[in-house]
Amino acid sequence: MTVTPSHPAVRAFVEAVNAGDRKALWDVLAEDATMTDVGTERVLRDWVELEIFSSHARMEVDSQSPDGLSVTARYHNDNWGDIDTAWTFTVTDGKIRRFETGPG
Repeated sequence: MTVTPSHPAVRAFVEAVNAGDRKALWDVLAEDATMTDVGTERVLRDWVELEIFSSHARMEVDSQSPDGLSVTARYHNDNWGDIDTAWTFTVTDGKIRRFETGPG
């Protein structure tokens, strides 16, 4: 069963990924947002283009933390296929300032 994220910014992030909507994704990310992938700092814009948009990513959220800022999800893209992932988000003033993702 797919879970709808309870935190509005996380929900907007997942919806933007699943819709392939660049504008919506950049709207929910803070201007100076940062991220890590499997513990390695990445250039956010490059990572988003490669791992989300050019590879047709989709997220099916399986579970979330009580505050809604951490989720586990089945992540799919054309580069990696289906993988179980964990995501943790830091949100300030309704914008995602940082996210960390890796194996779930």
